[in-house]
Amino acid sequence: MGNKVQNNQLSIADTLGLGFMTFAFFLGAGNLIFPPLAGFLAGENITLAMFGFLITAVGLPLITLIAVAKANGKIMQLLPPIAATALAVSIFIIIGPAFAAPRTGLVAYEVGFKPFLEDTSATFMIAGLTLNITQLFYTLGFFGLSMVLALFPGKLLDSVGKVLTPILILLLVGLAISVIVIPGSDIGAAVGDYQASPLTKGILEGYNTMDTLASLIFGILIIDILRKKGINEPAAQTNYLIKAALIAAAGLAFVYVSLFYLGATAGDLATGAENGGVILSNYVIAKFGASGMILLSSVVTLACLTTAVGLISACGEYFNELVPKVSYRRFVVLVSLVCATVANVGLAQLINISVPVLMTVYPVAIALVAVTFLTERFAHPKMAHRIVLSVALFFGIVDGFKAAKVDVSFFNFMPLHNEGMAWLLPTAIVIIACLMVKKPSQPVAAS
Repeated sequence: MGNKVQNNQLSIADTLGLGFMTFAFFLGAGNLIFPPLAGFLAGENITLAMFGFLITAVGLPLITLIAVAKANGKIMQLLPPIAATALAVSIFIIIGPAFAAPRTGLVAYEVGFKPFLEDTSATFMIAGLTLNITQLFYTLGFFGLSMVLALFPGKLLDSVGKVLTPILILLLVGLAISVIVIPGSDIGAAVGDYQASPLTKGILEGYNTMDTLASLIFGILIIDILRKKGINEPAAQTNYLIKAALIAAAGLAFVYVSLFYLGATAGDLATGAENGGVILSNYVIAKFGASGMILLSSVVTLACLTTAVGLISACGEYFNELVPKVSYRRFVVLVSLVCATVANVGLAQLINISVPVLMTVYPVAIALVAVTFLTERFAHPKMAHRIVLSVALFFGIVDGFKAAKVDVSFFNFMPLHNEGMAWLLPTAIVIIACLMVKKPSQPVAAS
């Protein structure tokens, strides 16, 4: 069958290819840095913390992709146009220039470049900010190259993707086997929030991957790819997107479980680590020496680069559609410059800044997925979508303020407020209330 589509069907090889491509979309290097640190901090409570993390880092993106397929790519169509645009813009800014894209440059620096430098302490002051010299030059070069590749998208990225994904998978499989086979340190005691509520902490930690937000964009992208392959029937698109999502989810779960275990058994290798990238680098250097580190750094750098180019070009295309007067190329240059600027905040600081924003936006994304699956059951679908998302946004803002250390003690009476999930119960109640509204009975026509 080869690559040809016959009778609106994909070959098994093409279906697997679509699944691996979806896996590669999600496996930005950011996904490699959160599980090791979470595993280390969760310690003896690793099972509950890991289960919580898998709910939001694997389960939710999978369900979101299916919801996008169910809505035929138009998941925000029942919202007022201005609200749909605002939500889409905020998601593109979060996964683009504000957080996810700059993070790719920082992870490439931390894992792919910094371990080879003897001294990275040199800094200088500019406009009252202290900047690290090596980090500044590296991120300028990284986003300069990302910009050039996004400006002239050719076959280079396709070939890198086809070569890179199998290498990355092989490396991660090797890493997972080594974590199990080579004995690490004993699993230590849980730290901080992982002591009292490891499940909830794991769920919130899974927000950091930003994959549920990315799923809203990736789902539309995959449907476009399927259309180009001649799959035009919505039912067939949904079928193939679900298969691709399941392959990607299985791959992500495998990676996360092994990295969680790596962190939990890292022992002294994780002492003083600000992020999981440091733990990962320390582990590879300790177990595989310089050659292992060279392999890890080259693959992580390439993974970061392809992710950065994908995010920058996706933002360029979206904002160009939104504001056609400004060309795609100008948006690419602008987004790349913002990424290089934001990247110099530093990885630990960037993660700290992103948490309140994700705590605010994630409830809206989760509520959107929930109401998409229930659309046919609502008597007034448009009204239900708008009310549910408004409630999720309001309480998401409360959770966001709490994460930003703003005093929101007025809401302490609410269930799950202390855990950072005040939005869950009110949103669920509103969904149930909307489901209970009966459709107006149709008048019986006279015979």
